Amino acid sequence: MNYKDKTLPVADRVQDLLQRMTLEEKAGQLVQPFGWKCYEKQPDGTIGMTEAFKRQVARGGVGSLYGTLRADPWTGVTLESGLSPREGAEVINTLQAYAIKESRLGIPILFGEECSHGHMAIGATVFPVPLALGSTWNPGLYREMCRAVAAETRSQGGAATYSPVLDVVRDPRWGRTEETFGEDPFLIAAMGMEAVKGLQGDRLDAEDAVLATLKHFAAYGSSEGGRNSAPVHMGLRELHEVDLLPFRKAVEAGARSIMTAYNEIDGVPCTTSRYLLQEVLREGWGFDGFVITDCGALGMLTNGHNTAENGESAVVQALHAGIDMEMSGEMFEQHLAAAIDSGRLLESDLDRAAARILELKFALGLFDRPFTDPKQAEQVIGRQEHRELARRIAGESIVMLKNQAGTLPLAKNTGRIAVIGPNADAPYNQLGDYTSPQPKGAIVTVVEGIRSALGGDPDRVLYAPGCRIKGDSREGFPYALECAAQADVVVMAVGGSSARDFGEGTIDLLTGASVVTGHAWSDMECGEGIDRSTLNLLGVQLELVQEIHKLGKPLVVVYINGRPIAEPWIAQHADAILEAWYPGQEGGHAIADILFGDVNPSGRLTISIPKHAGQLPVYYYKRRTRGKRYLETDFEAEYPFGFGLGYSEFKYSYLQVEPAVISADGEALVSVEVTNTGAVPGAEVVQLYISDLASTVTRPEKSLKGFDKISLLPGETRTVNFTVGREQLEFVSMDLARVVEDGDFTIGVGPHSGEYLTAPLRVESGRERI
Repeated sequence: MNYKDKTLPVADRVQDLLQRMTLEEKAGQLVQPFGWKCYEKQPDGTIGMTEAFKRQVARGGVGSLYGTLRADPWTGVTLESGLSPREGAEVINTLQAYAIKESRLGIPILFGEECSHGHMAIGATVFPVPLALGSTWNPGLYREMCRAVAAETRSQGGAATYSPVLDVVRDPRWGRTEETFGEDPFLIAAMGMEAVKGLQGDRLDAEDAVLATLKHFAAYGSSEGGRNSAPVHMGLRELHEVDLLPFRKAVEAGARSIMTAYNEIDGVPCTTSRYLLQEVLREGWGFDGFVITDCGALGMLTNGHNTAENGESAVVQALHAGIDMEMSGEMFEQHLAAAIDSGRLLESDLDRAAARILELKFALGLFDRPFTDPKQAEQVIGRQEHRELARRIAGESIVMLKNQAGTLPLAKNTGRIAVIGPNADAPYNQLGDYTSPQPKGAIVTVVEGIRSALGGDPDRVLYAPGCRIKGDSREGFPYALECAAQADVVVMAVGGSSARDFGEGTIDLLTGASVVTGHAWSDMECGEGIDRSTLNLLGVQLELVQEIHKLGKPLVVVYINGRPIAEPWIAQHADAILEAWYPGQEGGHAIADILFGDVNPSGRLTISIPKHAGQLPVYYYKRRTRGKRYLETDFEAEYPFGFGLGYSEFKYSYLQVEPAVISADGEALVSVEVTNTGAVPGAEVVQLYISDLASTVTRPEKSLKGFDKISLLPGETRTVNFTVGREQLEFVSMDLARVVEDGDFTIGVGPHSGEYLTAPLRVESGRERI
């Protein structure tokens, strides 16, 4: 059996194995059932395989299992019924051993897990959500996080992950905004490339590497009205120039797996788009991995998109378009055999998909090293170094939006601090969606972080929730006002929640104490499937802030949320505002680090924040044809893309572009001097924008084409350089080619999309415009 000979090339091993397989065994490789349904944990702690799993192996094998280690309210897996780090590794070894022993050819299972902002298993490190990760503007740091996530996941036997999310957000009312890096394709591409390198490492078969899966392909973040899975109205030129750019760059970085999006584009579901999956992905970009559907996507073809009259037609359409694996596996299991019998699918269709999957299994080393070490899982998952990394990342991701009269940083000898609001001491509200249940003490809340920073003195930190995220109860107002009245400074932690019902109770508004009810008050207003029509604070949160403000105390607002919040009153009246997004398990420490100046804020917005939802869209790269203004307001964001303050100030000077005239294939060096004119060390994100002043298609007013995060001591000056060439100047033409036209450009370098120095650049190649 040559496929078992690890000295042979992978292609030879795949072909040898494929020609030995039956139709049923090939079909089995294309399905991915739910892994958490394949084991059962008894009250006495013993764990065994389910009979359903055994039957599935006997029927022809299981190609992959989804979410075997996943624990959350959707799976129904709790701290009690779920798996510890060691148990998770042992269970995967057990399932893998059974599949290898009991299947005819001993083909191993590919275990796929969710890792959007950390391995979604009990005990794993919870990092900030991707929207916060993007706000670091530090792809190298994100790559370091991905290495940690890959190590935690692979230590338990997970070999594939369904991240990074490369969706470009057009409308932040979309509930999955938190899962993205923001609104700009260039920045998303930079983060996506580092994710691939970090997750996959130098070799896929290493013990700390997992297969990265790019999602959601394509234009999922551009849906109608910001509604999840809604139609996308977009021309091919814009699709290629904006939404496909991050995917193309991540494929070039070595990504070997892609997940299709639920939505349709101009009437064609992405799951059955031969144009996307064949012409663009494989023929255009040379992608050589496999394509997996999102969960339930094939069912939408018969009940939603209604482009297939029945299940058999759905699976035929999907396979012919280029789908290789179905997450959930339900439609493939039910209808593949009938499609083969009817002749609508050929065995060669199965061969093509199965070969792609088998190739990655060999590349991951699953045939040669199918098992993991449970002791290693215990040592790696949730290790202290990963917690410290989570704190550092959270500190770099927090964006300071306002700091009137130097309100921040707070002195540590400040008298009493009142920490008020529904997110002040709510652990799950800090974590975002796609989060596992957390053991007590695993999450550091804002209250806990501030108390720790002040030496743990409980008398100096007063706490009251005041209200909930949602609902109109004001019963907590009196106690919150009482606490605030006794304080010298008020920190208000308000915002949103993507916390699902983990059954751990709610908060007593009168005392702030946790009340165990077995069923939580659902404050969820963000996350997958939770889209909104507005962007204001829900419930009576704004009213609470306004009542506290009447006391005349210094007021610091800390937003903890998964999408931009549009509250002009707070923007005008708060003394300081921090945007923390969902900062992860170390978020409380990171917020305290910023509040007391132990960390100088360096986060910058990757998504524009409007004054009002009625302004949407407000993404910064709007075209020049966008119009003038509304009757009631303008088009300008409250806080523009790239914006963020710190405790240092930076001066930009001496912007130069040399040479000032280049050919279409030439390059120019852009340089600028940046000086820290503040009194403390700080980090600045130097941003490069380019404007094409005249072109044969309408272009954005400006586009981000480079950035560099630098650290400077007080008084230090550094020259920052960028190279501008074809990649920075090109656009997608009407015939979908990437071209650079002769003409004039403006180069802008500065601290954000609304403020920069400018210099001219001209392209002269002697060619006429297209």
